[in-house]
Amino acid sequence: MDLNNKQRQVLESIFTNPIPANIVWQDIEKLFMALGADVSQGQGSRVRVKLNDVKAVFHEPHPEKETDKGAVKSVREFLLKAGIEPETLVNGDR
Repeated sequence: MDLNNKQRQVLESIFTNPIPANIVWQDIEKLFMALGADVSQGQGSRVRVKLNDVKAVFHEPHPEKETDKGAVKSVREFLLKAGIEPETLVNGDR
């Protein structure tokens, strides 16, 4: 898996403390896809994601485009369950 600089920044932001509230949802979706996830639109604002046999459903923020802290925390937990840790990807892909 090959992450570009923007995707690396998004990944690092997701795992930053305190949790940021300014990550654009579209950037998170692009990160999921770059990591090899299956991303599909559910009903309404639901977005289904499957990565490394781990499934999750997220709600796309609206009308804002930024993801709130609670959703970023959920994304972080999902990535960890799927075996994605920023240190290995960020340092390992350079």
